[in-house]
Amino acid sequence: MPPQFLVTHSGGFHADELLSSVILTRLFPEAQILRSRDEATITPAPDRLIYDVGRDYDAAKGIFDHHQRPVPLRGDGQPYSSFGLIWRHFGMEYLRAMQVPEADCAPIHASFDAGFVLPIDLMDNGALSPAMAGPMLADLTLPMLLESLKPVFDDRAPGADDRAFMAALPIARAFVEAAIARKAAKRRAEGVVQAAIAAAGPGRVLELPMGMPFRSAVVRAGADHLLFVVHPRDKDWALTGIRKTEEGFEQRADLPAEWAGLTDAALEAASGVKGAKFCHNGRFIAVADSRDAILRMAALAVAAALSETAA
Repeated sequence: MPPQFLVTHSGGFHADELLSSVILTRLFPEAQILRSRDEATITPAPDRLIYDVGRDYDAAKGIFDHHQRPVPLRGDGQPYSSFGLIWRHFGMEYLRAMQVPEADCAPIHASFDAGFVLPIDLMDNGALSPAMAGPMLADLTLPMLLESLKPVFDDRAPGADDRAFMAALPIARAFVEAAIARKAAKRRAEGVVQAAIAAAGPGRVLELPMGMPFRSAVVRAGADHLLFVVHPRDKDWALTGIRKTEEGFEQRADLPAEWAGLTDAALEAASGVKGAKFCHNGRFIAVADSRDAILRMAALAVAAALSETAA
């Protein structure tokens, strides 16, 4: 029987129970959220799921807290928050509810856990500080942003915390669903990119039917010979570099230095390509008005890169 109540603690909220609520309200849309510390309300019963309160973790009883001793730990010894516990038990079901293809559910579940859920768990348990993001970004981490939606300290209006929690819930939902959608899209792109790599053969330019995530598929395919990617973009065509690493900005090859920062007639003159429209100062993207023009720019960029390497 689906739960009638989703029970978490009252008062100020944190990212872990807010994000847990995103998962549970998707799976149990008819259930009512109860925010309470009343002992009878936070005691397990057949009609409720309890999380981030109750000082017990027992999935069979429907209670998912992490504040008790011993603290629930992952297999590698890192602590769970309520979000990690909820994701562990309900994440796969959530992905299916989001219509993620079954074959993609397990890898996306693991990827989302490692890159999204675990940092929330660690921050909530004090095992990771927002300051790790640096002094300029600490307040812009997701937990800090979500917690900034709490009422200010002197807003003591009745129900202020509950109203703020419910107002923050769709914002938290947008972050979770966007992250899942991007991971699912990346999985869809993989097959398209792999086919394009096969079609490119030993060529240095990868042509895609549209803009899409491509770097991980290129790396997985071992296509180290590829230097540039072209694809249509609205009414134009784009030529982009391939980053050497996921985190950095260094490219396998830069666009020609003489193109940097030029547009329209100036870029046409510098490149010798009619229809060349724009090249970024950073030399990682250029735009032309047709496929033929962008392919000619790509050929010139490849020749320049190989010449530079040979020198």
